[in-house]
Amino acid sequence: MTIKTDQDNAVLDRIIGERRSCRKFTREIPADVQVESILHAGLHAPFAAAAIGDSKDYFRRFVVVRNGSTAMKELSPLVFESVLAMAVDLEQAAAKNAQLREQAAGFMGRLAMIKDMGMVPGVGTAPFYIVAAEKKGFPPVEQQSLAHCMENMWLKATALGLGFQIVSATAQMADNPGFCRALGLESGKWALMGCAVGYPAEKLSPSIRPSVTEVTTWL
Repeated sequence: MTIKTDQDNAVLDRIIGERRSCRKFTREIPADVQVESILHAGLHAPFAAAAIGDSKDYFRRFVVVRNGSTAMKELSPLVFESVLAMAVDLEQAAAKNAQLREQAAGFMGRLAMIKDMGMVPGVGTAPFYIVAAEKKGFPPVEQQSLAHCMENMWLKATALGLGFQIVSATAQMADNPGFCRALGLESGKWALMGCAVGYPAEKLSPSIRPSVTEVTTWL
């Protein structure tokens, strides 16, 4: 390998190892050019070309919502109300199903915490709430494409020294007319995923994983 290849690999390994979830952000606002570079990374993530087929519209969109904006004030309660409705549905289902109650105990606790907070973490808790939209197709693999998109954006944010938090509740807003209208997207036409971006308020713990040898079988 060349010196450049060795250097590139070392940098990439470091960034992958430093990628962590950030749940507390400072008030400092990243420059727009930094956010745009994160979106650029997401735009270059893989997508399901065969599932989307020919179209005049591009397959991926981004909406950047600034904290404190009119849009944020409109979107935040919509996401919160959706999470509350999901919590009620899950509680009712768990009351009738002991196995589900046991499996979902941790997630139900998370939903209860969000209810107590009065807001969904990541939506209004960081300088930017970014929604990525992926055009629906067949077979329905939009969320897989969005996962690639989020990973690219996450790695880029890490390289920029920014904190990044996945806002998974965004996915269930794809069929919410009010939410999609506020984003300028047609309800039901796009799959959604979201993230929060800003400067981390505290040093993140190192990534702890087993060795590759422990989790790999060579055949």
